[in-house]
Amino acid sequence: MVVRHLVLSAVLATAACSSISTVRVQPETVHVGPHLRPIAVAYESPKFMLPVRLGTVNASGPQELFVYCLTRKGRVEPVNYRSVRLPSDAEIPEYVKDDFANFYRAMFEHQADQNPASVFLEYAWNMGWCDPCAADPLSADELRELGAYWSDPTAGYRAGGSPLVFITRLHTRYDAEHFPADLVFQETEDQSNFQGRFVIRHPWRGGGSCTGLSDYLIKLRERQKQQAQTLSDLTGWSLTSIQAKMPAVAEAAEVPWWKKLWSH
Repeated sequence: MVVRHLVLSAVLATAACSSISTVRVQPETVHVGPHLRPIAVAYESPKFMLPVRLGTVNASGPQELFVYCLTRKGRVEPVNYRSVRLPSDAEIPEYVKDDFANFYRAMFEHQADQNPASVFLEYAWNMGWCDPCAADPLSADELRELGAYWSDPTAGYRAGGSPLVFITRLHTRYDAEHFPADLVFQETEDQSNFQGRFVIRHPWRGGGSCTGLSDYLIKLRERQKQQAQTLSDLTGWSLTSIQAKMPAVAEAAEVPWWKKLWSH
């Protein structure tokens, strides 16, 4: 018997959701502010369905859903909706580090607007190893607690991870208009790793009189302009408002045309 586990977490656009009664839990244990507590579900079939349509019955707006899939073979993907990988490896301005939550929220909303009726892949990784590691892999005990009963705590693995457990994180925003059918998933044998990553570079702020400093500052300004444009493309934020938070860009004087020629 093959069992696949989904750990579900929902973010509601409305304060109530009638479908909660179908899982037979106490209403006071369901909500955590605007969020629903995660729900764990196990499946035995190679294709499995998630009844998201129930949640649109009394909803006055879109709802967000996070799906964490724990499987043996590989990545989980939707069957009846388009699968889109979250933008990754994009270089963004340094100031975003202190406001990353708002950036990520705006980035996802903008991507969802551009790709309606889609399910986004945010993370896919074999828990047996990690490189690079955003965090340590879940231990065998943690995975078993989440429902991966086949995870062997005595098996050898690197960096505290557990072999034969592949985690997929999916994220979607759905409503009755764009999601006419419930979500259907399938387990694939694809074990290629993926995670949404964003690059932040910290520029040199010290003094100096070396011959390469002038060229470095010119290249830095060009790089920061590109970072601002990338952030605007990812989030839909105006380029002017982004550059206003980047003094090195906003105050950069225009480089004379002859200096651009000589710099090459």
